[in-house]
Amino acid sequence: MTPTNQFSDLLALMARLRTDCPWDKKQTNDSLQKYAIEEVFELIEAIATDDKSPLATDDIKGELGDVLLQIVFHAHLYAEQGRFDMADVIYALQEKLIRRHPHVFDKENLKTDEDVKRRWDEIKEIENQDRPKRLLSDVKAGTALMTAQNLQKQAGKVGFDWDNLDGVLEKLQEELGELQAELPTPDFKYKTDKLDETQKDNITNELGDVLFVLTNLARHLDIDAEMALQNTNTKFKRRFAFVEKSLMEQGKTFEQSDLAEMDNYWDMAKAHENSTNEKL
Repeated sequence: MTPTNQFSDLLALMARLRTDCPWDKKQTNDSLQKYAIEEVFELIEAIATDDKSPLATDDIKGELGDVLLQIVFHAHLYAEQGRFDMADVIYALQEKLIRRHPHVFDKENLKTDEDVKRRWDEIKEIENQDRPKRLLSDVKAGTALMTAQNLQKQAGKVGFDWDNLDGVLEKLQEELGELQAELPTPDFKYKTDKLDETQKDNITNELGDVLFVLTNLARHLDIDAEMALQNTNTKFKRRFAFVEKSLMEQGKTFEQSDLAEMDNYWDMAKAHENSTNEKL
């Protein structure tokens, strides 16, 4: 099978993978969720770091393709279930775009982007008028941290919230205790030991509760939980790069080092950052 630029060939390729690839055969709409999220963020990163070079162009094309793969994969799985297929997805999208752009496809005269956005929201409201309306219905989907913080903020508007930090901290201790009760013994080694499915499900639930309360703590302190973790991710990458660079200067690889040595370089990176910040 050779690649082409035809959408129908992509659909045929997906069907072939679903039939002949062991990994693709075992996937479900649920199991693919994390990959869809991952691919969208990789696309965003590729766009954000676009320097117009040929390599950047290839990266963006690749990431757009990865996002498209997720759409095609999900549609194929729903088609297998007899619910709808890719043609239905394309039709529904076109129908919605035409319906929500009356200034383009009808006689409405909207001159500014603000007018277009306002009319879009009005049409969307009409479309959803027969759906059950709940307080949290309008909280937009996003990353888990963003969604958690927005859900909590919305619920807090009607009094479903703690009055002060003590309540949040007490809940955090409660959830940490419940998580601790589900954890395996201290000698558990994640590289060799495996949790059974019940343990994994229980720990997943309790860990999610802890993260949810931590997000609530951030909200009570008027801190963006998403940005807090993004900043820590950036800091981790920077310090780890220092560790890697330090090992390379010693003519070593990670495999030739140990945790004590890497921790030492990590502390050096941290000390360097602190001293630099003090000078600023």
